[in-house]
Amino acid sequence: MLLTRRREVAVANSVSIDGYLHVDGFDKFDQEAFNKRKIRAGMRKVGQLITGRAQMNLALGGGQEGYPINRSGATTDSIGFKLSRWGFLVRIAPNKTSSMRAFYPAYLHYGVRRKQGGGWRIKPRDNYMTDALTDSRADVQRILQQAFAAALLN
Repeated sequence: MLLTRRREVAVANSVSIDGYLHVDGFDKFDQEAFNKRKIRAGMRKVGQLITGRAQMNLALGGGQEGYPINRSGATTDSIGFKLSRWGFLVRIAPNKTSSMRAFYPAYLHYGVRRKQGGGWRIKPRDNYMTDALTDSRADVQRILQQAFAAALLN
C-alpha cells in the first residue's frame, strides 16, 4: 500500500497498484506547508491499521473467500509497512522473510499453471491487501484528514 504526497492511498504488490484511495482537501499545499512529524505520525497510524487488518484477513479468512490457507503464518508475519524519509508515503506489503524459500505471496496473487495439462497448480487468490484498504477506507480518510489538518503550518 502506498500513501503519497498527493494524499493518496493505494495498496500495492511488487508489480501493480490494485487499491486506491484519495483524501481530498490538501492538494493545493506544498510539502513544506506541513509539520512532517505530525504527518509521519498519521501515516504510521494508517500503516499499523492496514497491516493489522491484512494480517487479520489472512488469519481469520484462510481458505474462505478466496484467501490462502494460513499454515505456518509466514505470509502473515511478512506483512509490514515502511515510511518514506519525508513521511508523505507509506508502503504496506508482504516482504520476503528469511523463513521463505521463495517469495510465495506473489504465487498466491498471480497463481501458477502446470506445464502440462494447462490446469492451475496454485490458483490466484483474492487480494487480502486490497480488501484491508477497502474495509478500512473510512478510518484511513479520517486519520489522514486529522493528521493533515493538525500538521498544517500557519
